[in-house]
Amino acid sequence: MHVSDTLMYREAHEAADVVARQFAANDAMVTALAQTLRAQPPRFIVTCARGSSDHAAAYAKYVFETQLGIVTASASPSVTSVYAAEQQWQGALFIAISQSGKSPDLLRNAQAAKRAGARVLALVNVEDSPLAQLADTVIPLHAGPERSVAATKSYITALAAVLHLCARWHGDTALAAALDALPGALREGWDADWSALSDGLVEAHNLFVVGRGFGLGIALEAALKFKETCGLHAEAFSAAEVKHGPMALVGPHFPVLCFAQDDDTLAGTLAVADEFRRRGAQVFVAAPGLRGAGMLPVAGGLPALCTPLLIIQSFYRAASSLALRRGFNPDVPPHLNKVTETV
Repeated sequence: MHVSDTLMYREAHEAADVVARQFAANDAMVTALAQTLRAQPPRFIVTCARGSSDHAAAYAKYVFETQLGIVTASASPSVTSVYAAEQQWQGALFIAISQSGKSPDLLRNAQAAKRAGARVLALVNVEDSPLAQLADTVIPLHAGPERSVAATKSYITALAAVLHLCARWHGDTALAAALDALPGALREGWDADWSALSDGLVEAHNLFVVGRGFGLGIALEAALKFKETCGLHAEAFSAAEVKHGPMALVGPHFPVLCFAQDDDTLAGTLAVADEFRRRGAQVFVAAPGLRGAGMLPVAGGLPALCTPLLIIQSFYRAASSLALRRGFNPDVPPHLNKVTETV
């Protein structure tokens, strides 16, 4: 099988066109929602999701807290779905993120949030799903059918939906202009040469993926994809946390992949990468404008909030190639289904 024959490759390749379609279809609705949220700001934001969608929620936390100044916390679905513990969410914005919109625990949490006085917003790909029907407001992801078990374009569109809402809610003209440029930058990201990563990890057994701030969510997502599609044990850490114990594992046979964006976290993330190199580790760094051994190209020129979308787009192409080289079909990971219905 050639990599371009895989569903993962083909669906990830669609992301730029899908994001452009999403922005055009949703703009009037997102603008109206943003006006409502400015007029009646939520006391706090709660996100609820599983898997890749929860990694999009991790990105949303940093976006909303840094740009809007509103505390954003991740709900543990089992608190409601298993323990049936009542929550105090009056005046909150509850954001449920899902590709399928049908996982029972997510639905129970959204129902509980409504009972507790929260406004429920669903970011969902399947527009006639139970979650979309339950929510007060829906931002459709418009990713279209996604048949590969590994989520790619639906993850990128979830990040894009967060970015779109933030730009309209915050009234940030620079970020609004970046939305127009984002599809083109995603196409550039797809064409970026990340072959060094897929070449370098063919024989790997363990791996750390490191990010910070806006990049932490995509570090979590990349670690999941390594496990899911490549049979490679990978764990994600914040660049600030990895030194608190996990660094002891890093050495000549323990590679590290670092994601960074051009903001106040950049210097610290690069310093961690340098320390890993001094320990003899093979280190790959994806960050805008950096060149040299181990550096993976990332387009610059957009706000740092946009960089994670560009990095993960390049990563998906490299991961689909790495999976085949390691003897795995990325579309059918062992023991996994497209929709995981947890309770």
